[in-house]
Amino acid sequence: MITSTPAIRLTGLTKSFGALVAVDNLDLDIAEGEFFSMLGPSGSGKTTVLRLIAGFEQPTSGTIALRGQDVTRRAPFDRDVNTVFQDYALFPHMTVLENVAYGLRVRGVSRARRAELARAALESVALGGFGDRKPSQLSGGQRQRVALARATVVEPKVLLLDEPLGALDLKLREQMQVELKELQRSLGITFIFVTHDQEEALTLSDRIAVFNAGRIEQLGTPAEIYESPASPFVASFVGTSNIFDAEDAQRLLGVTGVTSIRPEKITLAAPGTTTPAGAVSLPGTIAEVIYIGTATRLLIELADGRRFSVLEQNTAGRSTHDRRGDAVVARFAASDLVPLRSPT
Repeated sequence: MITSTPAIRLTGLTKSFGALVAVDNLDLDIAEGEFFSMLGPSGSGKTTVLRLIAGFEQPTSGTIALRGQDVTRRAPFDRDVNTVFQDYALFPHMTVLENVAYGLRVRGVSRARRAELARAALESVALGGFGDRKPSQLSGGQRQRVALARATVVEPKVLLLDEPLGALDLKLREQMQVELKELQRSLGITFIFVTHDQEEALTLSDRIAVFNAGRIEQLGTPAEIYESPASPFVASFVGTSNIFDAEDAQRLLGVTGVTSIRPEKITLAAPGTTTPAGAVSLPGTIAEVIYIGTATRLLIELADGRRFSVLEQNTAGRSTHDRRGDAVVARFAASDLVPLRSPT
């Protein structure tokens, strides 16, 4: 449930390691009950922000508030947050049930009560019959669920997830994405998720902060981030974009400023076909065809040697015709062009 007081408020948050500024004067509100992702490449500052919220690092300056309470200088155990790490950090000598109950044991919960709560937490992640097993007897996906159960059984106000799906194979990662989102909805608590995988962030999140060089490059819903990227960095990092600098945008597209268009917004037509009203046409040649299963990516080369990408869904099956060298006209609606903030 979204409330007026944010679950997390970061104000002027800065973290430096010597001359390196890892987090640069960050202001951010994360709403109660929100699935919030921090997305960016390695070294962009996202993991440092997570560690600052958890209390594993102390900020150089700025404040961290949890539900309106300043926790900037509190120890990790004195913050109502919990963290799930990529390696899960399960105790190998304990059973699954003992692992899940460990946080309750530290808090002084009685043996009977913590066993009851730990069993309920395992049921919530579909591992009700696995309490007597050791972590070594579980698959990667099952260990991930145990880590989630252990983190949520103590009912933290905020759950921090540091790339918890990164060690899983693709199919299991996709399955766990769905389960993680369903778990967050059922628990109703705030999830803060760190990832460098843009598809994962788009799949899971209510909102995304795209990090670059210690700052938030763009903040918005998955649709806003993907459909309306604010800068060349976001356009190229989140999905694939064709980016035209100001000179090419004016010369080829007839628009002012740095501009982008997603490859799936472009269609190909035969040379000589009429351009519809409101559309832009660029004649060129198919330079490369890349089959990627659900779609085919084509590189189109213009007369001046500039190349851009087109994505076609494979709805009619794969063509056996070698299309390289074919003359085509790339066509798209002018309204699909997205103006970008010039890089600084």
